[in-house]
Amino acid sequence: MRRLRRLLSKRTLRWSEGACVIEGPDLVEAALSASAHFEALYVDVVQAESGRVGELTRRAHDLGVRVFALAPEVFARVSDAVTPQGAMASIRLPLADLGQIDGRGLIVVAHGLQDPGNAGTIIRSAAAAGADGVVFTGHSVDPVNPKCLRASAGAIFAIPVVVSELTSVMEYLAAQGRATWAAVLGAPTELREVDLSGPCAVLIGSEANGLDDAALSACQGSLRIDMAPGVESLNAGVAASLVAFAARWQRQDAERVTRGRSLGGS
Repeated sequence: MRRLRRLLSKRTLRWSEGACVIEGPDLVEAALSASAHFEALYVDVVQAESGRVGELTRRAHDLGVRVFALAPEVFARVSDAVTPQGAMASIRLPLADLGQIDGRGLIVVAHGLQDPGNAGTIIRSAAAAGADGVVFTGHSVDPVNPKCLRASAGAIFAIPVVVSELTSVMEYLAAQGRATWAAVLGAPTELREVDLSGPCAVLIGSEANGLDDAALSACQGSLRIDMAPGVESLNAGVAASLVAFAARWQRQDAERVTRGRSLGGS
């Protein structure tokens, strides 16, 4: 149990052991559905035979996952959640390598992002918008810490998520032929004027300081999100979500035009 608590609280241990802890039936179910590599499932013994936790317990048994039933007070001591929900698991890190990101759409690059809630929101929105992947660079928050995992609502199992260095990421994006844009307050080009329908990447900066000079200079251009007067900025999670769905809508519009031309020429 001590190892679980340490995995929940220590980034260095998560990365040295290549494992993290997911909590709650939603995350456990998402991990099972994604065929994540489970070390073990831990359940509250009172809930282990019925309800949703019971269903997850039976499913894990069927898949050959080790299951340990804990007394409620033990489960509560280990859990990071304010209100434990009866199921948690230790799994191998659900992260990808840069080379595993493919496709002809958008990659969201979060550079120096510090807030785990924003990080989880970016993963969730990028997955929902059909982006190719999410990459964390610089001194970003650990995307597999408990708060980020909860904020991702299981989407971390639905999209490639990578942690890497900015230089390596920009080299990879260039090799893929992706256009690269920096989201910047006051940029001359508005989001709706940028072509995000093809292979591209948009960099989102930290909540407090935005993007540093190295990130800005590495991009081919910058874009802004138009806002009403008197509003200083959007948080990083919202900004990335708007970018991700703008890219999705542009791809859908481009596909409709292509289908229309095909039908017109048939």
